[in-house]
Amino acid sequence: MSEGKVLVVLPTLGDRLTYLEETLRTIDAERTRVDLTLVVVLPANAVEARKLAEAHQAVVVEDPRRGISEAINAGILAATTEEYYAWMGDDDLFRPGALTRLRDLLTTNPDAVVAYGGCDYIDPEGRVIGTSKAGRAAQWLLPWGPDLIPHPGSMIRLAALREVGMFDTSLKYVLDLDVFLKLRSKGRFVCTRTSVSAFRWHPSSLTVAGRAASSAEAAAVKRRHLPRLLRPLSPVWQVPVTWAASLAARGVSRRALSLSIKNPEEA
Repeated sequence: MSEGKVLVVLPTLGDRLTYLEETLRTIDAERTRVDLTLVVVLPANAVEARKLAEAHQAVVVEDPRRGISEAINAGILAATTEEYYAWMGDDDLFRPGALTRLRDLLTTNPDAVVAYGGCDYIDPEGRVIGTSKAGRAAQWLLPWGPDLIPHPGSMIRLAALREVGMFDTSLKYVLDLDVFLKLRSKGRFVCTRTSVSAFRWHPSSLTVAGRAASSAEAAAVKRRHLPRLLRPLSPVWQVPVTWAASLAARGVSRRALSLSIKNPEEA
């Protein structure tokens, strides 16, 4: 059985060079374990980020500047012989062996279309402030509860991703949730509770800064994937789900602030 090549798509505006370089180093580390192509999608004016990406063996694609979904789709269109897709934010990290672990889950489960693992939440200095290890429960929660499948800690068969039309360009926050919901009809989801990625929790993160808008978009996406008869009932569970997610997010933010106060020299 072919092990399969992995396409890693990394969109960036090029304005967080220190984080970007750290992210690229974790991708370089994965190259020693798995055959991968890194595609960095960035604006034409991000000159320093382009130099950095090229220094880390990336294929550089110009950002169409029509939103994050368009940027990711542009990166996917640069694929050649890759069989699997993985996404990475420009301030997030792969944990050692992440891509091998996720790819092995898919190669040993040929009927699976998505593999995912645990995800550490880290503060701006890289300190772990929490870990999500939802495991199989994340699949059950996906249609109506919080999305606990981390985009930077997941891998998707490219053929299945193309079948469902890739990422919805009308979405700004929950493009991954929409794709996961569409992929349920294409095959199984497999997972590991081991952390395979780290999501950096800080105020400038899109999903953190726009939490209210993200929640509203998530509710709309989940509603449209429900059977038509159940759609009017969705607020019954969506209100407590939104409240619980907001409460959890505030808890992570408090832990990040607490660490910053305890270790001011690292902030």
